[in-house]
Amino acid sequence: MKSIILQKLDELKRIHQIKILFACESGSRGWGFASTDSDYDVRFIYVHFQDFYLGIDEQRDVIELPINDLLDINGWELRKALRLFRKSNGPLYEWLQSPIIYRADDIFLSSIRLLFPEYFSPRALMHHYLSMTKTVFDTELSGAEIRLKKYFYALRPILACRWIADKKEVPPMEFGTLRKYLDGDLTSIVDDLLKQKEQVDEKFTIKPIEELHQFIRDQIAYCENLVPDKVPPIGKSDSLNRLFRNYIQ
Repeated sequence: MKSIILQKLDELKRIHQIKILFACESGSRGWGFASTDSDYDVRFIYVHFQDFYLGIDEQRDVIELPINDLLDINGWELRKALRLFRKSNGPLYEWLQSPIIYRADDIFLSSIRLLFPEYFSPRALMHHYLSMTKTVFDTELSGAEIRLKKYFYALRPILACRWIADKKEVPPMEFGTLRKYLDGDLTSIVDDLLKQKEQVDEKFTIKPIEELHQFIRDQIAYCENLVPDKVPPIGKSDSLNRLFRNYIQ
């Protein structure tokens, strides 16, 4: 699959006349809990040549391929990505930490990672992860039969939120690192679910596990009490502007 993904990225580069600065895996394969039939969620950041930025008209800032059962590829233009980075965008911050990188300009990647502390907003990211968790918890974990994968779609973001609440830093993307907040019986339960998930498809269902439900409820309450009240000012653009200009040729 990696060779297919690289081929698709090369095709996009040629068709759209772009340079791809970074491409990674963004979904369950990057999070560390893929199923047998998990698709590949490829996300990338790209830049056009200089003429693209010199006209007066707004241009499209997203490139995407039609989604199929195996492959989901889309990317953000650099200026769009940096504007979202300035707002502490959760998905983008995760992409930039992905353990599965398909392509990267090493200087770009190291430079933008160094800017995490300057633009990281605990409030913005905690709201992002709380919203993700509560949506899954309220809509996907309430039935008599639950899709196994949905437990991880609730656990990972609430553990990321807990990481922010306790450490006041950008949380890691990988579930294996975030799970430090699980202990005792929960560790065994999650280990068992991970083993099952490796062997079943995305639609596999199980009975509700009350211990996990209670843990998620408790963590939501804990994190909600620690979300900063004050809305921080949006960071100045100087550092991001310098990074942007380095890649406009």
